[in-house]
Amino acid sequence: MLLNSKPVDDNFIMPAEFEPHSGCLMLWPYRGDNWRDGAEPARKTFAKVANLIALSEQMYMGVREQDCERAELFLSPDVKMIELTYDDSWMRDIGPTCLKNRQTGEIRTVDWDFNAWGGETDGLYDSWDGDVQVAGKVSDVLNYDTYKPGVVLEGGAIHVDGQGTMIAVEECVLSENRNRGMTKDKMEQVFHDYLGIKKTIWIQRGVFNDETNGHVDNLCCFSNVGSVLLCWTDDRSDPQYARSAEAYEILSTSTDALGNPLKVDKLIQPDPLYIKREESAGIEKGNAVKRVEGNRLAASYVNFFIANKAVIVPTFNDKNDRAALERIQEHFPNRKVIPVYSREILLGGGNIHCITQQIPK
Repeated sequence: MLLNSKPVDDNFIMPAEFEPHSGCLMLWPYRGDNWRDGAEPARKTFAKVANLIALSEQMYMGVREQDCERAELFLSPDVKMIELTYDDSWMRDIGPTCLKNRQTGEIRTVDWDFNAWGGETDGLYDSWDGDVQVAGKVSDVLNYDTYKPGVVLEGGAIHVDGQGTMIAVEECVLSENRNRGMTKDKMEQVFHDYLGIKKTIWIQRGVFNDETNGHVDNLCCFSNVGSVLLCWTDDRSDPQYARSAEAYEILSTSTDALGNPLKVDKLIQPDPLYIKREESAGIEKGNAVKRVEGNRLAASYVNFFIANKAVIVPTFNDKNDRAALERIQEHFPNRKVIPVYSREILLGGGNIHCITQQIPK
């Protein structure tokens, strides 16, 4: 049911990802103009992520009717399939944002507007009519009441600590191609009213060459209350250095909504990765953004998913993989850190966090 009230008035807040889940949402990849070789390599990686998460919590996979039979070959029997129509498989950005009433435990959702990360001028594909329906359909299937703010926002653009603190990136959230004329004050009011946020920490820029205009979930995340992991490089000649240094300065001098300082831990990024000729050649001509040989990929270890019993971490067969996994394990001593070689997701424009969306317990 679509509600006319605001979550803050109904005592609902967005919990942190590291809090207990009742499940996780994903979407099955299919479009050949974004995923190479008919999306088959991507499907194998998506399935691996889904099957691992299903060991921790209920996994829901949105699948087009014509893909159900194929998806069953890859997915664990523990994964529940939901028939959906959608344009591409970024559940974090097009799916519902889940809220919780701390007193009653009731779950509700927020259905944000979506315009393919920039609309007619900057969007990554030219039609997103299916995507805008996903959050509402999922909420109906799971029987969750929902709020609709009428604001363009993607789930990957926000990260919260569950205590009223949010981190957001200015170049993304305040993009004129999302909500023309949007100011920090206006957006902070939206965050307060619909997510229960009391303090927003604004970072100026996200990861270099991130086609979402700098989603925060590729740059940094809360690993616990008061603790942040930040994508980092020590190479001052890398265009990411200035961005991460800028973010570190802001985060390390900020306090959370409760007035406590943040502990910021640097998570070294992989060496720069680029699209290969054979990868570009495997993508069909269509209506999605072109994947051009030699383009730098926005690779980051921060783009992981925190499940109930595990942390599913993207890896790249890079010399920094092991150090990244060890550092993340330090932050999640009670969860198993599981690496997934995720270049196929990265080639499509995101990574593990971008394709998943948690449902609070």
